Amino acid sequence: MSQESNPPSFVDRLRQSLKGHRGEYLVAIQFALILIFAIMPAWHPGVDSALLATLRPWLLPLVIPAAVVAILFAGFGSLHIREYLTPLPYPVDHNQLVQTGVYSIVRHPLYSSQLFAAFAWTLYNLSLSHLLVLIAGFVFFDHKARKEEAWLTERHSDYPGYAQRVRKFVPWIY
Repeated sequence: MSQESNPPSFVDRLRQSLKGHRGEYLVAIQFALILIFAIMPAWHPGVDSALLATLRPWLLPLVIPAAVVAILFAGFGSLHIREYLTPLPYPVDHNQLVQTGVYSIVRHPLYSSQLFAAFAWTLYNLSLSHLLVLIAGFVFFDHKARKEEAWLTERHSDYPGYAQRVRKFVPWIY
């Protein structure tokens, strides 16, 4: 007597996802951090609105390039891996190691874009509350990138060499 194998139910698939074998929990944390950053009120003790208005023109030479880098990294990062793009840090089965374009400047341009955008907003508002979330975001993305890089190293023997040549988030720095 043969037993037919039933496909896993929705509940079974949900349980597997919650175990986080492909980094599902990291995606949930990432969205939570983005939401917290977005709704966080700016807190800048000792800086009233008049002083902030006076300082903003002096901040723009740092804010604008950071915002432009964020936009460029997000756009080109998505474009260059469009066939392999997934919200999960676990690589799709058919992925190839992309080392060209923006990926020749930083290994994780999509994570970098979020960090550069958060930096620009934090600096523009001189917000200590946003700075704290930005620091937490940096630590989080560093952890998420390490997990992703371990999986990429398993799949691509040339990943360690790529990782030695190209910085993780900030070109030529980190």
